[in-house]
Amino acid sequence: MNKTFGCIFDIQRFSLHDGPGIRTTVFFKGCNLRCFWCHNPESINLHPEIQIFKHKCIHCGKCISVCPQNAIHKNGNSYLFSRDLCIKCGKCVDVCYAKARVIAGKTVSAFDVMAEIMEDALFYQDNSGGVTFSGGEPMLQPVFLKALLVACKEKGIHTAVDTAGNVAFEKFIEIAPYTDLFLYDIKSMDEKIHKQATGANNKKILNNLVHLNDIAKDIIIRVPVIPMVNDKDEDMHAISEFVRKLDKVSKVELLPFHNMASSKYEAIDMEYMAKDLVAPTKEKMLYLASILSSYGINTIAVN
Repeated sequence: MNKTFGCIFDIQRFSLHDGPGIRTTVFFKGCNLRCFWCHNPESINLHPEIQIFKHKCIHCGKCISVCPQNAIHKNGNSYLFSRDLCIKCGKCVDVCYAKARVIAGKTVSAFDVMAEIMEDALFYQDNSGGVTFSGGEPMLQPVFLKALLVACKEKGIHTAVDTAGNVAFEKFIEIAPYTDLFLYDIKSMDEKIHKQATGANNKKILNNLVHLNDIAKDIIIRVPVIPMVNDKDEDMHAISEFVRKLDKVSKVELLPFHNMASSKYEAIDMEYMAKDLVAPTKEKMLYLASILSSYGINTIAVN
């Protein structure tokens, strides 16, 4: 296991929203969808990258002095950063005392990740919690993911995998025996809208979910509620008609869009395409949840 490596961008401890109980959530880097509203744009690229939070910069100039590639230049009162020249060595991050420069993502061994997971082992036992592997898309790093799942099961730890499902089904077959719960995203049942909103067709995603229903222990469907994508009555009816045929689905969670990711996009020089969308109200979320509940589906609207 100490020879199996992967790229992650965060480990969140005491998580309450990624499965049952208190959990440790390991966020894998890399995603093969391009959802225009993505709340974690730093998760999209599979490799580590520099984030620059300009409002934190104190203009000390130390980053310029240590950059071996001359990728940082002063321009008046601001700093210019050439990402094409950057080799992600992290030297500028190490000297940035203001934390204006950080690295999103690091390559780690499965052994080291398990060491962090085991620090919280008592919490898992006391409240039926466990570990959730999220992203990004964790199934784009299948060898790393399987190594961690196997190690968790050897320790008797409950496991969950949070996935958008846009991978070959063989990858599900590989990890299903070691996964207690799949958190599975449905963005839209409409093929055209799904393609426009995420950059990918939804046929593989929906077909995988049908077949996963045959081999999974438990599935929770997660629906990010996005204005102009899937927030209409007919969207919820379409999802309900599909989900109610899947007997392994124990619950559907509706997750509200929020527009608080602007600074993350700016930090990696990406345009935030969802900046003008308005988050759905609590009342709207409860109403949409009631549609699924009317089909006999256990549904909650997450705050």
